[in-house]
Amino acid sequence: MSTVLPLVQDRMHEWGSGMHPMTWMWGAWGFGMLVIMAIFWGLIITGLVLGIRWLVRLDGPGRRDAALDILRERYARGEIDREEFESRRRDLKSRR
Repeated sequence: MSTVLPLVQDRMHEWGSGMHPMTWMWGAWGFGMLVIMAIFWGLIITGLVLGIRWLVRLDGPGRRDAALDILRERYARGEIDREEFESRRRDLKSRR
């Protein structure tokens, strides 16, 4: 035990101010972990935003009204006249 202590003390003086020569490597690891965590959270947040946008788009105003589409097709084929088309279209709009 008495022979190990002087060797350790000599090494501490070689390194200067008590810093281990591998200290810079731990700093690089810390920076690497910071980058990895930023990428991880970036992917999580991006996934959440895209998922919410997808869910909103499913139920949003961009959704087509099948009943109104059928009504338009019937009017285009001449099955109903303009008065009936307008009457049914108003009825469909009021049910929303």
